Amino acid sequence: MTLAPPPPPPLSSTSVLRLRLVSQPAHGHMARPIDGAWWPHSPDLASELPRLLGGLPHSWGQITSVLVDATVWSPFPGRLLVANQVVRLRRTTTQRSPTTVCLLAPGQGRWDLLVVPPAAADAEAGRLMQSMATVVKDSVGLGVAVR
Repeated sequence: MTLAPPPPPPLSSTSVLRLRLVSQPAHGHMARPIDGAWWPHSPDLASELPRLLGGLPHSWGQITSVLVDATVWSPFPGRLLVANQVVRLRRTTTQRSPTTVCLLAPGQGRWDLLVVPPAAADAEAGRLMQSMATVVKDSVGLGVAVR
């Protein structure tokens, strides 16, 4: 008698990628300064980044470098292995408001995401993430878990 494998655990709210991306501008239009919003579950970049990178559109290509505000995140290494690829993590101490994360893919482009503070209340995070939808008329939500 063989036993069936146990069912997978239910998805918890911490396993959902909370990301909202705005649509890309039509050819010939000026690019936006912010490409979307990301609401990480914690200030631990090393645990949050793989989920983010795994949920990005394939058209963005392979992200090889990430620039973040060092004051927002708990200490993190200079490199991180994500899906069998090394991603270089670079720190900036430039005070910017709002906080962003910059994603770079050689030959593909650069994308800047607004970072919603992990400790933000659902209502505040929802407002910030929804504001991304109003930046550009045609927005697309990807796996956004905002109540």
